[in-house]
Formats: sequence, structure tokens, C-alpha cells
Amino acid sequence: MHILFLSSWFPYPANNGSKIRVYNLLRGLAQRHEITLVSFTDRPGEPVPPQLKALCRQVYTVPEKPYNPTSLQALLGLFQPKPRVLVDRYEPRMAEIIRRELASGRCDLVIASQWYTASYLEGMQNVPAIFEEMEAGVFDEGPARLNPLQRLRRALMIAKFRTYFRRLIPQFAACTVVSEVEREKVRSLVPHYPGLEVIPNAVGVDDYRDVREDPQPGQLIFTGSFTYAPNYDAMLWFVQDILPRVRAEFPQASLTITGDHTGMPFPQVENVHLAGFVDDVRPLIASSWASIVPIRVGGGTRLKILEAMALRTPVITTTKGAEGLDVRAEEHLLVADSPEDFAKAVIRLLSDPALRARLAASGYELVKRKYDWKVVVPCFVELAERTAAGAAVQDLAFETKPE
Repeated sequence: MHILFLSSWFPYPANNGSKIRVYNLLRGLAQRHEITLVSFTDRPGEPVPPQLKALCRQVYTVPEKPYNPTSLQALLGLFQPKPRVLVDRYEPRMAEIIRRELASGRCDLVIASQWYTASYLEGMQNVPAIFEEMEAGVFDEGPARLNPLQRLRRALMIAKFRTYFRRLIPQFAACTVVSEVEREKVRSLVPHYPGLEVIPNAVGVDDYRDVREDPQPGQLIFTGSFTYAPNYDAMLWFVQDILPRVRAEFPQASLTITGDHTGMPFPQVENVHLAGFVDDVRPLIASSWASIVPIRVGGGTRLKILEAMALRTPVITTTKGAEGLDVRAEEHLLVADSPEDFAKAVIRLLSDPALRARLAASGYELVKRKYDWKVVVPCFVELAERTAAGAAVQDLAFETKPE
């Protein structure tokens, strides 16, 4: 069959979690089907890399438009039912390409990755469509440091998103989420919608198999760009509230933070290194004694946790950070939610090589069994084939009802 795949992220090089997911889904689909990819890009004008040409019959790119909350479009969006981030970032070129491809008659299935591209299919489908990776984290309360006015504005934004997604999701024959936790959140929006499917995030275990480094005692690592607000919040919390407690008992502890830091203000702390974007983070993770994931807000599942486990580097995280993963505290990783408990968990792991070895082994076995792309991608391909073979969207026998 022929698949029209819409991506919010240009999937190559696959250097963040969203790109990794899209690239691996494309690889799996391309083994059996023909793909036209339409993707936003932050590097317009660059040639399509051969890695994508090998997977896709055709690749179209559309320059990404950053969100400007003070633009005229965004301000007018305050008075529209669609969330104003979608109003402001709307690109007519993307809509034009989608309309042309749908009108061609060659598409058997449309897959829209994440809600930014899914919004372009509103009212436009004439073939079955999958809303791929609906992330319910948009409905979370947000960072704890928001002031009352910011909290009110966020509450109003969330209410608008809820109304919008109640209308949008039922237009798709299927909608995927990354975990059971996310499925329950989306189900609360559209309780009578039958098409929710869990397709977890994953890693390519074989890509990590030959990375071998000697773990350095006292070395911690966090992998994640500050362009994603929950990462920035996590590192501010850790450096300000947790690390001083760790160093009171383990003064030689050091931390490396990788990813684009976008010039965000960040305290200068001894032995905390902002490494910036790193072409290959695997050796850094493998050489660290532990990977910390002190995430407090946001949705989805944390590829950084799976990546660390695939490299046999133990993880210390929060309940929110571990959310959606089929993990057990003390068996696969350590979980702590207060600054005091998180610091104690870090100190405990830094001081106990036997604990480190046990967590490293059990985490690796879990990833290999449940979170390898070789296990996950066939499930998505099977879903795509079932969806394309089923009824068109307008023939689905369900209706949404208000809460």
C-alpha cells in the first residue's frame, strides 16, 4: 500500500526522541509499503539525505515556523476554537501538499505524527488516518515555579486544548499513545473512541551493544535539550535543590548535561558541565556511574531512561520520569520524588558498586525484552495495515459524548 506520512520533525539525523521514533517507524513501514513523507524542517534548502531517500518514494519538506505568542496571528487565535499555537504556526504549504496527495487517489493510509501535523487533517481525510503519538502531557499542570497569573493562563490553554482534541481525535481511525498512562489520559477526553493503541517508545538495542566504557565513580549524566521545558525544569531543580545535598556526603560528584541549552539562564556550579549538543552521547552515558532523570512535568515516556538502560547505566528518576514505563523501583531503577529522597538515592548508588551492577543488568534485560524497536515496530506496522484495510473514517461506528 501507499502511505502518506506527516512528520512534525525532520527525522534524519535521528538525534532526539521524536526523530528517533519517526525514523524507526519509517524503516519498519518501508520494508513492506511505499511511503511519501511530508515533514517540517528547521533546515530548509538542505538536500534530502540518502538514508531517507532509501525509505521513501518521495520526500517533501516545509520550513518550520516557530511559535510567536505576540504575533497578530497568535493574538487572533485567542478568539478561535483552535489553540493559538496551531493558528500561529499554520503553514499553507503543508496544507497544499496534503490536499494534493489526498486528491491524487494513490494514498491508502495517512499517518500524522504528533498533534501539530494531525491538525492539518482536520476535515480533510478521504482515506483512513492514524494520529500517531498523541501526547497527553500538554494537559499537565506545568512547572511548579509558575506564578498565579501564569497558572491561570495555562489552565485556560489546557481547557482549549481539551475541547479541540475532543473534536480532532475522532476524525482518525486510530490514535496511538506511548503508554497505558497516556491511553487513560486520552480516554478521559474521548471515552467512547475505540481506536486508542499503545505503541511504546523504544531503542535499537543492537545500536548500543558494542559501546563499552569504564564507568567513572561519581560521574552523573543528564541527556536532554533545554528547548524542552521539562528538561530545563528538571536540571534547575537538581542543581539547586538536590546536588548540594549529594555533595555534602559525596563531594567529588560531578554532572554532565548534554543537549542544546539555547542560552537559557543556568547557575554556574563547580563540576557541572554543560556539554551542549553531542554527536554521539552513548560513550558519555556508558562512562557515567548513573543517569539522572529528575523530571517533574511533561508526558510521554523517557527515551533517555531506555537509552541509559540499553547502555547498562543505572537510572535514578522520579515517579513522573518513570511514568508509562513497565519498570519496578529497586529492580530496574531507583525512584525518588523529594529533594531529600533523590539525593539519598544518588548517594546510595554512588556508594554501592553491587547495587549499580544489579540495576544495570536488570534494566538492560527489560529494554531488550520490551523496549527494542525490533519488538515494537512490527506492532505499529500491523496496526497500519489493519487501519488501511478497515472502514473509512466517516464510516466508523462511534460518536464522542461530552464528559
